[in-house]
Amino acid sequence: MKRFRHVTVLEGGISAERSVSLRSGAAVARGLAEAGYEVEEVDVQTTDLVLPPNTDVVFIALHGDFGEDGTVQETLERRGIPYTGSGPEASRRAYDKKLTREILTARGLPMPRGVVVNRPIEAPPFPWPVIVKPTRQGSSIGCHRVTGPDQWPAAIRDALSYNSEAVIEEFIPGKEITAAILGERVLPLVEIRPIGGMYDYRAKYTEGMSRYLCPAPLPTRLTEKISDLALQVFRALGAEGFGRVDVRLTPRGEVYILELNTIPGFTRTSLFPKAAAAAGIEFPRLCEEILNLARCPC
Repeated sequence: MKRFRHVTVLEGGISAERSVSLRSGAAVARGLAEAGYEVEEVDVQTTDLVLPPNTDVVFIALHGDFGEDGTVQETLERRGIPYTGSGPEASRRAYDKKLTREILTARGLPMPRGVVVNRPIEAPPFPWPVIVKPTRQGSSIGCHRVTGPDQWPAAIRDALSYNSEAVIEEFIPGKEITAAILGERVLPLVEIRPIGGMYDYRAKYTEGMSRYLCPAPLPTRLTEKISDLALQVFRALGAEGFGRVDVRLTPRGEVYILELNTIPGFTRTSLFPKAAAAAGIEFPRLCEEILNLARCPC
């Protein structure tokens, strides 16, 4: 017997990730319909959230502001409507890279050296190359790998243009690995090999611009190390339901946490569905499992 029947999928949104969210939401809606649910898609274009009157549960497929930052979750909590993913506070902590850094470093979890700035500075406090990115943004929007001083002024200005705060981090050489979490289970790891060397917005959402190896071809001890660390991050930030932890793996086997995504993408190039498929979970079943983990503020 299904826990819910009438599902509303929230997609689109008001953030810079709107186009990605529309694709994620459409994919989720198709998957849930295949799984036997009555589904209605709502293209969110303002913060004035209007839901179909027969909504039993909301599947949040909104990325960025008013999606991952805890605000839509607060709205649904006040209305007593069940919804997928993490609660308001955990969403806010994970979305804000400054808060994420503070919480994880206080727990002794490994992150790249970094500082947060609220104005342009003449040079980063770490040797080139460095990574600079907005504190509250996703999909690598506003994120730059800066290899020298000639690139620096434009990169720091762009990163600050989104929400007036930016994180500057040392660049960690090595492999990009992601760990998808479903409930309390870490799915097979994915190694990402962007064709251009940087896993930026174009590499993420353009088919053929990145190669994905799943399960990631790693020794068992490293797979277990990354999986365990991902769960520690998930729990430290108070996340629920599902999420995806991105890390860097150095040639020496050191692991550094980059971030936790509380609403990872569900597009054709997205990583979470790839990890689920490698675990034998077909897309409709994945959507249903996430739905069954919905948070109920009733």
